Parts: sequence; C-alpha cells; structure tokens
Amino acid sequence: MGRSKKKDAILQVAERLFYEHGFRGVGLKQIIKEANVATMTIYNHFSSKDNLVEEVLKQREERYWSYLDTHVEMDSDSPFILAVEAHGRWLKEQSYRGCMFLRAIEDYAGTDNEIENIARGHKSKLLQYFQLLAQRKGKDNERDLAHQFTLLLEGTTSMTTLVGAEKATNHSIAMARTLVQHTS
Repeated sequence: MGRSKKKDAILQVAERLFYEHGFRGVGLKQIIKEANVATMTIYNHFSSKDNLVEEVLKQREERYWSYLDTHVEMDSDSPFILAVEAHGRWLKEQSYRGCMFLRAIEDYAGTDNEIENIARGHKSKLLQYFQLLAQRKGKDNERDLAHQFTLLLEGTTSMTTLVGAEKATNHSIAMARTLVQHTS
C-alpha cells in the first residue's frame, strides 16, 4: 500500500514552502494550515520538523535522479551534454530559485543532524554520477571531468537566479560541449 494522501499533501506543501521561504522561515503551523490537515496528522507522519525536512529532501532527490535518468541515455554519444540539458530543464521546471540542497547545507551546517548529511550526500552523488559517466565513456581523467561537470551544474543552478534558467542552461551547454571536445 502506498503513502497516504495526507502525507503526500504535507510533503508537497512543505517542499513548496521550504523552497519559497527557506527552512527557517516556515513553521509547522503554516504547513498544517496550507496542507489542510490536523496537527495530529502531521505528527502521525513526522516526529519533528527536522524529520519532515529530511523526508522533503529525500523525496526531492528521488525526483531529481528519476528526472535525470529519464533524460540521459548513458550509452549515447554524449551523455554529459544530455545531463547538462536535463539539469537545465529541471531548473526551469523545478528549481528556478536555486538549490534546495545547498540551502539545507547552509541552514543546518554544523548542527550534527541528518538534514545536512542528506544534502551533502546529494552533492556527492552528483560527483559520483559524472565519474561513472566518464568511466563508461573510457575517459582517462574521470575524476577531473566529474569535478568539472559537477561545478558546471552547480554554477548553472546559481546563475539561474541571476539570468534565468534558459540563459544559464544555454551557456552551460556551450561550456559542456567545449569540455567534451577537449577530453576526446
């Protein structure tokens, strides 16, 4: 049996509010009100606000990787370009105000909790993803290439808030093509 509709509603509202107002800018009362659930309902599903934040981040990460997997053909001629293009579409559709994971790292840094671990884990997984792509394409400098593409995606995400997702993505695709050409 799947998750309850109430839990899904809470997660959806919480993610939107956390994304729009930050983790510290949103209280459980606001989430309860906008999700139209009883106070006990939220506590039946989440032991604390931190637990809710953890679940929101896990759900968002799962959606991100599913999105990338849907758009990137690992065995294509240039999975790197496909990954940059997919990330750009994700930014346009889901992440036009910057990275929720970086916000979590900033808000929860040094607090010794699972939230920061989840967010940092997402960034590490991105690095590993590009390293795997480089290995599959037989690149000699897989670690360097993984760092370069991870930095490219992170920069694209940051620039989205300044110039918009479309323009940031177009620049990152051009840079990705240059990177790929220089590593062939």
